[in-house]
Amino acid sequence: MRIVFFGTPEFAVASLRALIRERFTLAGVITQPDKPHGRSRSTLVAPAVKTAALEAGLPVLQPARPVGDLFLASLRRLEADLGVVVAYGHILRREVLDTPTLGMINVHASLLPRFRGAAPIQHAILAGDRETGISIMRMEEGLDSGPVLLRFSTPIADGETGGTLTDRLAALGSAALVEALSKLSAGTAAGQPQ
Repeated sequence: MRIVFFGTPEFAVASLRALIRERFTLAGVITQPDKPHGRSRSTLVAPAVKTAALEAGLPVLQPARPVGDLFLASLRRLEADLGVVVAYGHILRREVLDTPTLGMINVHASLLPRFRGAAPIQHAILAGDRETGISIMRMEEGLDSGPVLLRFSTPIADGETGGTLTDRLAALGSAALVEALSKLSAGTAAGQPQ
């Protein structure tokens, strides 16, 4: 199974490295463009996923937005069977979701349907939740609304910070992703509607 990986921040690096470690075939990596940094905004800083992908010798695409004929042609050339999305930072249109032959799955840092969308870790802490987790779901046009293939939960400790919870969920997400891909490969991944 050839996988195209979409991700940007450090949170996504654990999942990318898990795919590399478990010897999944990675066709390429899609991430956001390098961003200006510093007071003068004159230094460009690469996304954490780009750095990890280049260290592993993987091809990297950095479209400003994942739309348009040029991007779709580049995505098709990767000949991916499955797309894996982890904190990419863009909503993907139907034509992108449909490009990999087996569709796309997403690693989301909440127990869906709770806290769909951006910043689910921060929302869980601010809401005073005692538990959160990772959901692996099939992607569709709705925002984090696709069928859930797998959920892993974890408690939120008293006084836990967004940083420590993010690190724990990144590790949990990478393990959940590997398990979900194993189930998809075996044909035993049944999605549950949200």
